[in-house]
Amino acid sequence: MRSYTTSDFDFALPPELIAQHPAASRSGSRLLDGSGSAPVDRQFTDLPGLLREGDLMVFNDTQVVKARLFGEKSTGGKLELLIERVLSGNEVAAHMKVSKKPRAGDTLRLAGGAQAVLLGRWPDVDGPLFHLRLSCEPYALMETHGHVPLPPYITHTDSSEDAARYQTVFASKPGAVAAPTAALHFDEAMLARLEAAGVQRAFVTLHVGAGTFQPVKTENIAEHVMHRERYHVPEATQQAIAECRARGGRVVAVGTTSVRTLESWAQSGEASGDTGIFITPGFRFQVVEGLVTNFHLPRSTLMMMVSAFSGYEHIMGLYAHAVREQYRFFSYGDAMWLVRREA
Repeated sequence: MRSYTTSDFDFALPPELIAQHPAASRSGSRLLDGSGSAPVDRQFTDLPGLLREGDLMVFNDTQVVKARLFGEKSTGGKLELLIERVLSGNEVAAHMKVSKKPRAGDTLRLAGGAQAVLLGRWPDVDGPLFHLRLSCEPYALMETHGHVPLPPYITHTDSSEDAARYQTVFASKPGAVAAPTAALHFDEAMLARLEAAGVQRAFVTLHVGAGTFQPVKTENIAEHVMHRERYHVPEATQQAIAECRARGGRVVAVGTTSVRTLESWAQSGEASGDTGIFITPGFRFQVVEGLVTNFHLPRSTLMMMVSAFSGYEHIMGLYAHAVREQYRFFSYGDAMWLVRREA
């Protein structure tokens, strides 16, 4: 099998194709149908017609928290925290933007009068995140004084529109700093249409981390260190997948986070845990047979995942078509429908 470098997953994207705001309605986006040999331009509302009675759609029910907090050091220097993970005892692991890094033991002042004591790095002394203890309950602080953690390619400050639309209609498990964006297209009317068509649904949880936006910086893909995210596959979902297989239906993941969750479970046998799964061409999928996904960043692990799923040449052709036809890219952009193609 051909070996790939990170440059193989690069493509030219005009900046004006990066969606800065969502479509007027959740299901009002376009849908690039990549299930056949040639791309077909559709609307997202066409999706139920591409599925079959007996298929099972698996959604990620994580909830985006207002994880971006602003504050200052004791010296007055401004800082920004992005809380990646809530730990026990009001402790958190967070990214920090600041001109000069504070030292362990320093106290930081946050919005709303809250304080944070810097304990060190996380998950170990050389870890990429900062370990802090807050003076109040983290989720309450984020809900009251936090900001929606919009992706780095969205240039406006967060608004009430973002608070509503950078969240799925079924989000129920707080913990993500990025939305499972393919699921943003689904509204109650679309879910009802799918149910009426005999398409069943189930849920997994993967708390999406900021690492999802990181480009792969090493040219040798094998040298990339994958970020880790917490996941859970409920027993009800495991049962739904077994029943789907028994009746000959397809397991359709909504978004790459659902793929990551399901294939981590299949690979490890663990229904809950931290996953650092890195899916690149040559990966053997054990669960997912269909995929609804948005368009991904050049040189990203997600480009590698969809290429593993539907074939490198096929995916690069679809992306070239999407650029020519001016599809809207990334979190607030349009969607794609893919089926698994065996390597």
